[in-house]
Amino acid sequence: MWLATLAVVFWIVPFLLVSAHALIHKHDGRSTLIWIYASLALPVIGPFSYLVIGINRIHRRTQRRLGDRVRPFRRAEESRMAEEDAALRDTIGPLDDLHTVATAITRFPLLPGNCIEPLVGGEGTYPAMLRAIESASRSITLATYIFDWDAVGRRFVEALTAAAERGVRVHVLLDGIGAAGQWTRMGRSLAQAGAEVAPFFPMTFPFGRFRANMRNHRKILVVDGRIGFTGGMNISRRHLLRLRDPDVSEDLHFLLRGPVVSELQHVFDEDWALATGSLLPGDDRYYPDIDREGDIWCRAVASGPDEDERTISRMMQAAAATAQSDIRIVTPYFIPPEALVSHLVMASLRRVRVQIMLPARLDHPVVGWAAETYFPLLHRYGIDVRLRPPPFLHAKLMVVDGRWTFLGSANIDPRSLRLNFELNVEAWSESFAFHMAQWFDERFSGAAPVAVRSNGTGATLRRLRAGVARLLSPML
Repeated sequence: MWLATLAVVFWIVPFLLVSAHALIHKHDGRSTLIWIYASLALPVIGPFSYLVIGINRIHRRTQRRLGDRVRPFRRAEESRMAEEDAALRDTIGPLDDLHTVATAITRFPLLPGNCIEPLVGGEGTYPAMLRAIESASRSITLATYIFDWDAVGRRFVEALTAAAERGVRVHVLLDGIGAAGQWTRMGRSLAQAGAEVAPFFPMTFPFGRFRANMRNHRKILVVDGRIGFTGGMNISRRHLLRLRDPDVSEDLHFLLRGPVVSELQHVFDEDWALATGSLLPGDDRYYPDIDREGDIWCRAVASGPDEDERTISRMMQAAAATAQSDIRIVTPYFIPPEALVSHLVMASLRRVRVQIMLPARLDHPVVGWAAETYFPLLHRYGIDVRLRPPPFLHAKLMVVDGRWTFLGSANIDPRSLRLNFELNVEAWSESFAFHMAQWFDERFSGAAPVAVRSNGTGATLRRLRAGVARLLSPML
């Protein structure tokens, strides 16, 4: 009798509770099935795992608290400007449906008057970021996923410390897992200089463990509210290409000037409030009036478990669905949602040239195996997928029709598109899109087409391995 009672308490009841919750709240069918099966096959362990990493407990109210208090723009006014701007209409051209979808699903307006400078590798990125930090006179806000305590990280700590010591308000937000190993030394050094440093969802017991699967993967640096940086690059020597180390990765980052910087600041403000419970001051130290500095229309696109986590994914789907001539995609991790795959296939069938560049060598091999399951289908419909040889290609970029560019921190995988806090920027500019297409084409020409093997024992085993990895992809 007591065995039956234990089975009910520790197996049947948790299984039923997990199944009910997953069926109601999970959008991905494979994820739902995996969690239900895990809770049935692994008593105690399965339900506990679901409790720790399977439930989204983030219900942020920060956006409402911020309201318009710190927004130096008004959505209705800027949206009207976008509709009336003849130059923008010419740039949008046949991608009008993409612009319509973006305006409907994002919460920031499309802002005019921006300029974007691409920064390639750590050699191009870190000196520009350090110069901006050293020039700061009022405020610095920095959020990053990884902040290694190496030569690069220590140089940033020195620059941030010097800024804090000369009276600049410095706020540093580090992911509680991505930068966990460096937290003590870095945080102590910066705090002693007067900077404010906070971890984002650290692994504290018991409550921190319940948010272990939700990481802040955004990369944001805003100086004096006027100069912004974002992209895919962490702060680490691993992005220095000159080192020719096996762990080195090639990446892209971007320097932004113009009104869109206020949107980057706003996203940081929300994350800071989520981590610390307090907002940044809403004055001109952080949100100054920003003049137009270029001719690029930009919009920050944030996604994460605190809001509609599918925003970035839907933007990519809309871009693929509306493309007229060509689509270029580069991402280190490629486990796309089925809807995006369908739109890419349909685009190719419409005679849109679709090119996808992935790294030949990944730091997480299982993710690479899962990506292989998509290659036969993409190859069958004429989509050109190529593998870039080392160094590890860590850049994230999408360019459509030489008009629209989508850049930022989000990979094309379940973690980025459903679990992580991510930040991308959409840019409407033919000249900027042309420049980024050139960067893509130079690397794509040296990449090797994927080999799609359909026969033989080796091919069967590879497909089996890839299928298992893809089955687990909602948890990767």
